[in-house]
Amino acid sequence: MSDHLALRLRAAILEGHFAPGERLRENDLATAFEVSRGPIREALVKLEREGLVIIRPHRGAFVAQLSLEDLEEVFTLRLAIEKLAVSRCIECNDRELASNLDRAIAQMEGAVDKDLSVVDGADVDLQFHDQIYAGSKHTRVQEVWSMIRPQIHVLLLNRNILDKGYYRETLLESHKSIADAIREGDQALSAKLIEEHLEGSFELVKRSLVEREKGVAAE
Repeated sequence: MSDHLALRLRAAILEGHFAPGERLRENDLATAFEVSRGPIREALVKLEREGLVIIRPHRGAFVAQLSLEDLEEVFTLRLAIEKLAVSRCIECNDRELASNLDRAIAQMEGAVDKDLSVVDGADVDLQFHDQIYAGSKHTRVQEVWSMIRPQIHVLLLNRNILDKGYYRETLLESHKSIADAIREGDQALSAKLIEEHLEGSFELVKRSLVEREKGVAAE
């Protein structure tokens, strides 16, 4: 039950139903999900391990509010493991990977053609990278990705970019270039494109977080 509750709470946080810093009251959640407080408490502990929730002694659980320091740590870790994952993808030469990446790109194109939201943009972005990690056939790299993915998801929701032109001309084309380099087996180019892509995303999220902190300071 706690795994199921963690899944539902995770989705609620990532979809913005709970704001960063908001308190997650066990009684309210137990009532909403029609369960006792025990499974709720266990689910919150699971989400704390993922970095989505912070549990403060004698105060309760809160939705994590990631800082610029958190962003830098997550970015540098992701950069290291994703370059390794791309390299392993090329070494493994998995024939299914190219088609999986193409399907992920098609999902991006479909999302852009519809009413794109920040949540949609984050979802299709991460689904593409999920395929790279799966194609790496590297169990421990996949485990690290699973651990930091929810935090990356939260950070991507901070980009605050709803411009379809950005997604089609920048984000979409960047993913296509990465897929092409992997398909061609070019390790050096794949690593370069991944680094440029992640650095661009890092700068966008950083800018949004700085603006958010300025807004909080001005209140």
